[in-house]
Amino acid sequence: MSYAKVLCVGLVGVTGHVVEVEADLAPGLPAVVISGLPDTALHEARDRVRAAVVNSGQRWPNRRITLNLLPATMPKFGSAFDLAIAVALLGGSGELPLLPLERVVILGELGLDGTVRPVRGVLPMVAAAARAGLHRVVVPVDNAAEAAVIPGVRVRAVDTLHRMVGFVRDGTPLIEPPGAAPAIGPDGPDLAEVAGQALGRRALEVAAAGGHHLALFGPPGAGKTMLAERLPSILPELDDDAALEVTALHSVAGLLPAGGRLLRRPPFQAPHHTATAASLVGGGSGLARPGAVSLAHRGVLFLDEAPEFGKRALEALRQPLEHGRVQLARSRGGTEYPARTQLVLAANPCPCAKPAGDAYCECAPQARRRYLGRLSGPLLDRIDVQVTLPPLRAAELMETDASGESSATVAARVAAARRAATDRWAGSGWRVNAEVPGPRLRQPPWRLPERDTRELRGRLDSGSLSARGFDRVVRMAWTIADLDGRERPHADDVREALQLRMGDGA
Repeated sequence: MSYAKVLCVGLVGVTGHVVEVEADLAPGLPAVVISGLPDTALHEARDRVRAAVVNSGQRWPNRRITLNLLPATMPKFGSAFDLAIAVALLGGSGELPLLPLERVVILGELGLDGTVRPVRGVLPMVAAAARAGLHRVVVPVDNAAEAAVIPGVRVRAVDTLHRMVGFVRDGTPLIEPPGAAPAIGPDGPDLAEVAGQALGRRALEVAAAGGHHLALFGPPGAGKTMLAERLPSILPELDDDAALEVTALHSVAGLLPAGGRLLRRPPFQAPHHTATAASLVGGGSGLARPGAVSLAHRGVLFLDEAPEFGKRALEALRQPLEHGRVQLARSRGGTEYPARTQLVLAANPCPCAKPAGDAYCECAPQARRRYLGRLSGPLLDRIDVQVTLPPLRAAELMETDASGESSATVAARVAAARRAATDRWAGSGWRVNAEVPGPRLRQPPWRLPERDTRELRGRLDSGSLSARGFDRVVRMAWTIADLDGRERPHADDVREALQLRMGDGA
């Protein structure tokens, strides 16, 4: 037999596609040709596979070998095809009977000594195989726990090419995946540790309940960073669909922790202010990798000292914030990653970072305006909640009794508000109020009475509020009503939402 075929999976972004790996061995001058739009790592597979086959005690066929990856029009990236290529090649040379691998997906990178090494993106690959009706997969042993997360798929693992050959030829059992790792309870900072800042706490709770973006302004030490870091602690755990999305993104990025668990806690990303646009929204040659905004999908992206970020990096966030996804175009094709995240910005009032309006401030008014002006109007227009925190007083800082509510207490109210929103928008695909399109809220039966939106309409007519801002205030009003247990918002809810949108000067 001079022809063989096995199955593998290739990734485009976070979406997997089943790939048929064909091997044809023909008489002629010995050579290895790989076709099917392979990248550099895949081109180099011929050298890795040859060394792995020989060092595993198998005979290398001295014939003209053509390897084809179907569909040929889809770009192929990475080293996850190595093990499938080796098995197909040995099957085509007559060394292996491939009947045991009928409708089996094979994933893995090969070392020169024949070891099977882990690869990125195994979880979305196995999920793609399951969607295609392929329910048996062979993966590297270090990826077995991750692959076993997908229900309905029989996962077996290998640590060497020699073990794989023994399974196909002699029926030697493969390695069973480990049992599910125990769930880890939520940990991290608690909201009770934040001194004072009633306004900041309320803004954080509203943002969490409705999935709204948040900007915190104020002097150093007011608690901006502490509040932002505690936002994940009051968010509900991810449901199954969201957990699979988030875990798949971290798998593609190679950031999935050991243990093979689904990521149930909302992710938290806090890049340094020197981060580039590519690191925030994604990039790289060949297959563009997900950036911080995608790794924070269904969680929180926190930009501390936001005015210190590069203008290009900040402006690159505008489209993901609006559409909830990132589309990256490259010469070899486009890639799309989900980016439904909550953005939290924190900024001092001026470059010298001394209390606003205080006699100690060394900044001229122009310098203050120029500093905050680094956050452009179009970017801030997409931030629902914008509040200015006052400096902490000594009495608040030295309070011995914990007067602030804990994260668990606030999280219970947030969860109840989100359940109310989920019930309201059931069947629409919207999870939180921040995802509801503005036109939907301006139409019956969701349109608010004119008497409740009179001040809001006045702001729009005077130009102090944009149409986008109008819709975001209305969404926040619904969130406030959900937090307070009311079916519909009234004038006071709209007024509070407007104050949270416009800062403390509304």
